[in-house]
Amino acid sequence: MTAVQLPELPRRATVRRLRQILCLLPLLLVTVVAVEHRSVLAEGFGHLQNARWPWLAVAVCATCLTWVAAACTRQGAVVESLPKRRLLATQFAAGAANHLLPTGLGASAVNLRFMTVCGLPLARSSAALALYLLAESIGRLGMLAVLLVAFPDALRLGALLPEGAVGPLVLAVVAALTVAAGVLACVRRVRRAVSSFLRTALGEARSVHTRPARALALWGGSLAFPLLQAAGLVAVGQAMGLPVPPAHMALAYLAATVAVALVPTPGGVGSVEAALIVALVAAGGPVAVATAVVLAYRIITVWLPLLPGALTLAALVRLKVI
Repeated sequence: MTAVQLPELPRRATVRRLRQILCLLPLLLVTVVAVEHRSVLAEGFGHLQNARWPWLAVAVCATCLTWVAAACTRQGAVVESLPKRRLLATQFAAGAANHLLPTGLGASAVNLRFMTVCGLPLARSSAALALYLLAESIGRLGMLAVLLVAFPDALRLGALLPEGAVGPLVLAVVAALTVAAGVLACVRRVRRAVSSFLRTALGEARSVHTRPARALALWGGSLAFPLLQAAGLVAVGQAMGLPVPPAHMALAYLAATVAVALVPTPGGVGSVEAALIVALVAAGGPVAVATAVVLAYRIITVWLPLLPGALTLAALVRLKVI
């Protein structure tokens, strides 16, 4: 009996040390990111001092509601009921992870781990994650399309991309699709894995849509999430006196976030700010005011929740929720 238990002791100690490291890692990453962007933080907080605080409170409320919308969409992507409080806390922590790792990777890893801990098999957890991402993308693109139809002259979309970038971007997309098609055609193991995943994902999607409550949570949350994000920018714009109609600001936000969706930077730090400033200027805002609005908006949506989000992430790791 002793001979069987001895090998388990070093393994448990290693797992315990690894979990302690994972608890401290988010805080370390927050420190590194904050130091790296300290000039942006200082300028953003400086702009907040001159803003109208009631509108900033609206922006904070909209930001908090985005985590509720994300939790609704995550629940709508699976048939089983997930623990509500832990699900909401996980979305808050996933937001911090998303700003510390390349866009989408942090939140996806946190939510994938959360669903597997809740008892969902890895294949179904991955399918639910893919369904969430698909629904969120459709909601964002659909809302952008509606605003573009309603306000066709509100934004010059060409200003969001550098001159001469469209051709290389199209070529890169075509090349990536060609390589993916070649791999699927030539590598049987990859083809089988992709086919198996698609079958699981389609089965999960059918199961979810047989339950009206789940379908409503999935699509309602996927529409509410980008709408609340855009509402936060509109509120900050009103607080800073940006002379752009609210609908045009919302359109600028959606267009900018879609334009930078494929940029692999942590939380879009840097790329999102640049695209938002260009989009607000293209919508008719002065450069100085647009810059102040974007910096203040990113302070509220990224930097203020970052430390508490990292602490929540560390606590969830320590409590083995993820």
